[in-house]
Amino acid sequence: MKFGAVQKVLGLLLAIFSFSMLPPVVVSLIYDEGGTWPFLAAFGLTLGLGLLIFLPVSRSREVLRVRDGFLVVVLFWTVLGLAGALPFWLAPNPAVSATDAVFESISGLTTTGATVIIGLDYLPKSILFYRQQLQWLGGMGIIVLAVAVLPMLGIGGMQLFRAEMPGPMKDSKLTPRITETAKALWYIYLWMTIACALAYWWAGMTVFDAIGHAFSTVAIGGFSTHDQSIGYFDSTAIELIAVAFMVLAGMSFTLHFMVVRRQDPRIYFQDSEFRLYLLVLGVVIAITTLALYESQTYATWWDSFIKGMFQAVSISTTTGFATAEFYLWPPFIQILLLLASFVGGCAGSTGGGIKVIRFLLLIKQGVREISRLIHPNAQIPVRIGGKTVDHRVVDAVWGFFSLYVASFILMYLMLAATGLDLVTAFSAVAACINNLGPGLAVVGPHYADLNDTAKWILCFAMLLGRLEIFTLLVLLSPAFWQR
Repeated sequence: MKFGAVQKVLGLLLAIFSFSMLPPVVVSLIYDEGGTWPFLAAFGLTLGLGLLIFLPVSRSREVLRVRDGFLVVVLFWTVLGLAGALPFWLAPNPAVSATDAVFESISGLTTTGATVIIGLDYLPKSILFYRQQLQWLGGMGIIVLAVAVLPMLGIGGMQLFRAEMPGPMKDSKLTPRITETAKALWYIYLWMTIACALAYWWAGMTVFDAIGHAFSTVAIGGFSTHDQSIGYFDSTAIELIAVAFMVLAGMSFTLHFMVVRRQDPRIYFQDSEFRLYLLVLGVVIAITTLALYESQTYATWWDSFIKGMFQAVSISTTTGFATAEFYLWPPFIQILLLLASFVGGCAGSTGGGIKVIRFLLLIKQGVREISRLIHPNAQIPVRIGGKTVDHRVVDAVWGFFSLYVASFILMYLMLAATGLDLVTAFSAVAACINNLGPGLAVVGPHYADLNDTAKWILCFAMLLGRLEIFTLLVLLSPAFWQR
């Protein structure tokens, strides 16, 4: 283990991350709130700690290996999650405990969107901006992690995506250098954020709300500057804009990159993961709309369609925005939407969940096993996009799925042991491991009423889901630490 190289990267990341505390200071000054000191103090502490870690090994020339990469990735999200909690903990409003501060920070950076803060409409603008900014930075971190870093470690969902892409895009990186890859993705992410903010502003949001909601929409985060989320604005135009950008952000950013570079939108529909993604969204929207109308939750087809479509897209893409209290809808719809979040977004998107490409492979593998029962001697390969998928990739997907289910059950039992009812415990684990945010029953509106033990378990669930299970669990294996 090259601990010097790991320490150097971690210190540098912390020092860079400290500068994210400064934009909220500017917001506080613009709105004359007088709430700059929590952010300045957090900036000083985080920068100082980063330099303290970095400087002793700044001259180190050790090169990171694959094994070190796992440790760097896990430390990246864990340490930044803890550092990001400082402004919440230091600020007088909201007055939250250390546990709640860490929960809110990790929820933001992992783009989960589960919140323990109540009364958003009365919070300082600087705190509201900081929450939205955390999600935006976390969303970009996820893209770079999924497309540029995890494939190098051999565990990325993007490897499945690349397996079906023709020609030069089958390489392990979009561009020859990882820095160029990150830069290309940053441009797409930034322009999508700007377009989303302008659209929200055009539809009637204030500049502050438009920027804040653009941050969390493109990041598939779900944090809002209002307790009523998108429902606060009571605007069909804003809801439709949110739906459009949630769908775009739930798609693979590699796919966006290819379309932009080749200037050919047909590339979207040549991708089998994208086609299944649209199919899942379409089916969930249709069933939700029909169920809302038939149950007389809404009086008209139009209201049923608008409310149903928004919640179906929001939850299926694991965004977590709300225009209605879906946790009070008929039980069938609640369960349907929660199960849809398990599928989540595409590989290489800001979405959570198991990922569409993995479900596609699981379905194809299931169909193959049925065919094998009928034709025991036949050689039946699993194909995606006309290309045969390596059996090791299929094995990795089954390994991921089994670990996912095992982790889910274990955390579900642990939450139930803390005294939560079974619906709350199940939906809380589902919402956090899928990086969705809102759950059912007690955790429908917020997570403030949970005990501290449950919140720490859910912090682990958020990190586990965001780091694609393997990345975090590999560190818990004794074999990882052996020479």
